[in-house]
Amino acid sequence: MKYAEELKRAMEHLAENEKVVFMGQAVADKGTGMTNSLVDIPDSKKIEWTVTEDMQMGASIGMAIDGLIPVSFYPRWNFLCLATNQIVNHLDKMFQMSSGQYNPRVIIRTSIGSKRPLHPQHQHIDDFTDAYRLMCRDINIVRLDEPEQIFEEYDRALNREDGKSTILVEWGDYHGEK
Repeated sequence: MKYAEELKRAMEHLAENEKVVFMGQAVADKGTGMTNSLVDIPDSKKIEWTVTEDMQMGASIGMAIDGLIPVSFYPRWNFLCLATNQIVNHLDKMFQMSSGQYNPRVIIRTSIGSKRPLHPQHQHIDDFTDAYRLMCRDINIVRLDEPEQIFEEYDRALNREDGKSTILVEWGDYHGEK
């Protein structure tokens, strides 16, 4: 299957779990390349979020503590940077800070912005995968370089027995190229 088809298949698989909720910009409304992967997901599983990235991650953590599995969408790494406080200082360290009482699992979906066919300028195309791997000791961070990885990695993020959160990094250009 192609990259975009695998993303759609993975989102439909996640949606089968009653605890999964999708949240972020353009999850219920059109607006990004990620939106297409949710077209067949019931609206009741989607929470459209305003452009408040740090607050979105804080809400995602709270929902995870409450027993849900939020799939939190950030259409580009550059936007996810605005949630770094919540990711690095809270989500990554919650288990240690709470002496094992809380271990919230959030699935974070982000992308290296596409450059083709239209270059959106440099504030939309960065890849911070390696930097976040250095900052986060307990979050699994996976760059999805090939379509064959997508379903398996989303399934692994959903069914982790250790409760760890996962950041899955897409390539925007691959939605239409691979």
